[in-house]
Amino acid sequence: MEEIIIASGNKGKIEEAKEILVNFKIIPMNELGINIEVEEDKNTFKGNAIKKAETIAKELNGKMCIADDSGIEIECLDGFPGVFTKRWHKGTDRERNLAIIDKLKGIPKEKRKIKFVTAIALSDGNNSICVEGIINGYVSETVRGENGFGFDEIFELENGKTLAELTKKEKNEISARKIALEKLKQELTGKCC
Repeated sequence: MEEIIIASGNKGKIEEAKEILVNFKIIPMNELGINIEVEEDKNTFKGNAIKKAETIAKELNGKMCIADDSGIEIECLDGFPGVFTKRWHKGTDRERNLAIIDKLKGIPKEKRKIKFVTAIALSDGNNSICVEGIINGYVSETVRGENGFGFDEIFELENGKTLAELTKKEKNEISARKIALEKLKQELTGKCC
């Protein structure tokens, strides 16, 4: 079974990759003693994901590596915070979410469109492919829900529920990460298996 190194120590990300990329042995990079921080200085999620995957694959002498970058884009704020999603606010998730709600105060729901983007890149250090998964919704007017993390409590779906109001199983079924991993699986199936 071909090995893919995943540039993450996040148990949820690792499990999801193992569940979807079943024809590959997924190995977290920290299990190989690799702990590389790659600066996310590109202006797209895809650019950051490719840079991470390529950098780590080169460090691993050409072993296949997957890496991701993700975040939110708010339409009426010209795609803000975009690639700065993790870095634009120094507070807690809750403080960051309240700051976003505050930025959109008085803006009607139909203009509060938000998308969650996950880019996943696969590289051997020389050749790379990258796919994106996107889910769309609205920025809610209040924080709602106890499940999830990050922006889940303000990311409202068409059905009126925030991602944090879904069960873990419901959220995983529609996640941008799952969509991206399924696309990557299709790419890999067509290319090498």
